[in-house]
Amino acid sequence: MILSGKTALITGSTSGIGLAYAKALAGEGANVVINGFGDPDAIEKERLALEAASGAKALYSGHDLTKTDEIEAMMAEAAAAFGGVDILINNAGMQHVAPIEEFPLDKWNLIIALNLNSAFHTSRLVIPYMKQRKWGRIIQTASAHSLTASPFKSAYVTAKHGLAGLTKTIALETATFGITANCISPGYVWTPLVENQIPDTMKARNMTREQVMNDVLLAGQPTKQFVTVEQVAATALFLCSDAAANITGANISVDGGWTAQ
Repeated sequence: MILSGKTALITGSTSGIGLAYAKALAGEGANVVINGFGDPDAIEKERLALEAASGAKALYSGHDLTKTDEIEAMMAEAAAAFGGVDILINNAGMQHVAPIEEFPLDKWNLIIALNLNSAFHTSRLVIPYMKQRKWGRIIQTASAHSLTASPFKSAYVTAKHGLAGLTKTIALETATFGITANCISPGYVWTPLVENQIPDTMKARNMTREQVMNDVLLAGQPTKQFVTVEQVAATALFLCSDAAANITGANISVDGGWTAQ
């Protein structure tokens, strides 16, 4: 198990891509801290399964990552339990679809806070420990929308472009400390986040559900297949390995060819 003795904290990890990350890293022996919202019984079931997979510990944090003090509390709890965080994966995110002149201000602020600001705060809080240990991995779930844009997604596209820039800066600042910082940019992954976008997109574009699926969601993916959460998680696991020690500041596309066009 290549991650035995390491601790990974994954935000937005009670379902979807985040939970797949947690399962992949626990499968290689890492302690994991999962974070997010959801049904308490379902979360506890997943937490126990992670411990069974890793032979190590799994903790659940329900802190709200749109609030700086709660992010600081989550990171302090992880440090108290494990000494610090060796692998940070910023995956928490949300989406809202609306024309820019109608975009609700509260949604804009919430998306920037969760998708971008939280990654800054978690990163600044883990880097001192990683520097001390001379080893660390910071991985951001960006998006094809960190490299391109789509209409009606102004806040999300802004946040993801910002996340890519933040990651490059972290990579340069930590390059001599055995720390790497990279983005993984999936195309459309079949997750609750994507599924929940469909009604808003139907409304914004005056389309049927089938039209949104085929003509919007998969229109840009030449493979005409959704990316799987397991494929994204496998990419993160590789970035945690010694083989990826010289990959830093990169933005790795897992998007079925979307951004090759």
